[in-house]
Amino acid sequence: MQPAAFEAHLAKVAGEVEAALSTLLGDAPAPGETARPERLLAAMRHAALGGGKRLRPAVTLAVAELFDATGQGALRAGLAVECVHAYSLVHDDLPAMDDDDLRRGRPTVHRAFDDATAILAGDALQGLAFDILSDPRTHADGAVRADLVLALARAAGLGGMVGGQMLDLAAEGRFADGRPLALTEDEVSQLQRMKTGALIEAAAAMGAILGRAGPDDRAAVSAYARAIGAAFQVADDLLDAEGESAAVGKATGKDAAAGKATLVGLLGVDGARARLERLTAEALDSLAPFGGRADLLRAAARFVATRKS
Repeated sequence: MQPAAFEAHLAKVAGEVEAALSTLLGDAPAPGETARPERLLAAMRHAALGGGKRLRPAVTLAVAELFDATGQGALRAGLAVECVHAYSLVHDDLPAMDDDDLRRGRPTVHRAFDDATAILAGDALQGLAFDILSDPRTHADGAVRADLVLALARAAGLGGMVGGQMLDLAAEGRFADGRPLALTEDEVSQLQRMKTGALIEAAAAMGAILGRAGPDDRAAVSAYARAIGAAFQVADDLLDAEGESAAVGKATGKDAAAGKATLVGLLGVDGARARLERLTAEALDSLAPFGGRADLLRAAARFVATRKS
């Protein structure tokens, strides 16, 4: 199955995610809320709606489908992952972090509003993610909901996305004496697995949790997700090095200018492309136990490797 097959799945999921997030971020207070501050809600909507590939929820739904767990639970788990992803982008774009003015072809949240509102919008989106997962509408079994919460919390926090962002800033020389750290190839790979890969791994794991997959199947899904998570970051770094801002939807060429630790910087463009091919092959090999049932996930791996934005 070719990347176009996953693109069709991605478009379908994107529409479902957009509609569901729009409802969640509506004007009416949710049960238990007394009010929704208008400016904060507008900033959350700016961050979460109207753009983005919705890759992570698409992976969640594809893995859930592999294990025959379709319906509202899989979509809601995907929404939770997307809320964490959106929050991370809002905070990453802040002046104290990556200092970006453009995201998905639009002004970043702190540019459209202000720094304080952007910080609070990110905080609120993170909280919303765990509100979604802990709600019985996501799954009737409290143990399953707890497993979902645990998977996402670990991927998002100290040993995952946030920890990876801290390592990324350290590698740029943003602390201590201000000199960038010279990271090895293995150290860069670990940083990127935490910063980018952990959330993609969680997205896949949550689909397997909803499908009550056994240990061997979960291990195969984990290996697959680890490979496509790494591939996604290499592809992103190549886009930053070679892509046009209008096509990518954000400023390009910033990694080298900021002294970021990337595999493109260490291996060169040709070396990074070779790594991307190897990671794609690893992802495809990990799906062998599932036969043709995993064709959609195979198409996802090829899509990640060949995307243009």
